[in-house]
Amino acid sequence: MFKRRGFLISGAALTLTGCGAGNKSGKTFSTSNYRGPQVSRVVVMKARRRMYLMHQRQVLKAYKIDLGYAPAGHKTVEGDGKTPEGRYFIDRRNLNSSFYLSLGISYPNAADVAKAASLGQKPGGDIFIHGQPNRRRARGDDWTAGCISVKNREMEEIYEMVRDGTPIDLYP
Repeated sequence: MFKRRGFLISGAALTLTGCGAGNKSGKTFSTSNYRGPQVSRVVVMKARRRMYLMHQRQVLKAYKIDLGYAPAGHKTVEGDGKTPEGRYFIDRRNLNSSFYLSLGISYPNAADVAKAASLGQKPGGDIFIHGQPNRRRARGDDWTAGCISVKNREMEEIYEMVRDGTPIDLYP
């Protein structure tokens, strides 16, 4: 019985490590796969619902985006449904996201934490650029809890083109 249980547990572990929840395509994603000009900055224009990957002053790629469900204004507190505004940085990446791939944005910064604290609230966090949900379909525009969402095939490009440490400027 114990040998059988060990075999089943080992088999399950191998199965789980072989496929990521956010990477159902089986593709390998890495910034080393991208051979074009370096993305020096990401620019988000919230009112236009557009995101631009920039190399210096040149637009490399432009994307239509969805935002938080309450898109007007800067994110101030957890649960407000707003997408932050200001300068942040891409600070992490997640192949196994609840959404199709994701790049973390360094929100909250010290000023965001202080502002929320002055209101007796938490600033929230876990703001990402990501693809569509893995379990359900997004409905309508501006459906996220404060993140920036693009189509899955676009997220693949973004994931490979944008490196950790890249500045991201989010404008109203």
